[in-house]
Amino acid sequence: MTQADSKQASRLIHTGQVIVDLVMQIDTLPAPGGDVLAHNASFEVGGGFNVMAAARRSGMRVAYPGGHGHGRFGDMARQALLQEGVEIAGPEVADQDTGLCVAIVDASAERTFVSHMGAESVLERHVLDALAVTARDIIYVSGYSLMLADKGAVLVEWLEQLPADTRVAFDPGPLVDAIDSALLARVMAVVSIWTSNRVEALRFAKTDDFDAAFDLVIARLRSGALAIVRDGASGCYLRVGEMRDHVRGFAVKAVDSNGAGDAHAGVFLATLATGADARTAARRANAAAAIAVTRHGPATSPDAAEIDVFVGSVG
Repeated sequence: MTQADSKQASRLIHTGQVIVDLVMQIDTLPAPGGDVLAHNASFEVGGGFNVMAAARRSGMRVAYPGGHGHGRFGDMARQALLQEGVEIAGPEVADQDTGLCVAIVDASAERTFVSHMGAESVLERHVLDALAVTARDIIYVSGYSLMLADKGAVLVEWLEQLPADTRVAFDPGPLVDAIDSALLARVMAVVSIWTSNRVEALRFAKTDDFDAAFDLVIARLRSGALAIVRDGASGCYLRVGEMRDHVRGFAVKAVDSNGAGDAHAGVFLATLATGADARTAARRANAAAAIAVTRHGPATSPDAAEIDVFVGSVG
């Protein structure tokens, strides 16, 4: 355990999915049926790992109770988790390998994903119960988990029996408008921290009006919940009830936006876990995302010292 860990007993318990990304850099996507040559390609551990790595690099303890595969990609996932110091609480699934995501990054730094789920779809109730969650912990829930019927059912039933003061952070993801409405409503009832980007908030609310979307997000969460919505280079917006705040971003030259939102979420939650206020956490998260987009790859969140230097350099 590092010195930062010893000062912070809180855990981030990430109930989402660790998968392997096949990342390819291109100039522009081809037309349907077309072809294009990539400048480079590499396998990288990604998905929920990006958030966990970001939180670990800011000194937070992290536990991963999800499944991991028996095979080439499962080996990669376990190695990456162990290197970051993440506690692997979930099982190795004997008859499946870890899933794969093809992540295509174009010259504008925009990314396009195609994913296939594998062993990370497994979530076992006895593993969750053994975590012995306390009020210091933050439970991270991914919208992707709710797209998997068996995993979603186990997860929501567990969330609903946790103590009322448990902090549950929800990342709806880009498929939020395709999640079963009844399951989504049950999750929203226990969420105390909403973290998404602008597009995801608009999809959730089924509107093009950002203010209306923000109103609906807050209205659907439990009383006193915090919502943070990322808005690219302009920074992010915070809201608790009727109180709203804009935390400006940092001007950088972006080369790859893959994983920037995950860096933002992980650093935001790790900073909140130290007892910092939401605005301070948001500013550090904006800095982490700004640094991340200047680097190629999915898990490019800086560590706490790098964030300190960056924030100090811009005043």
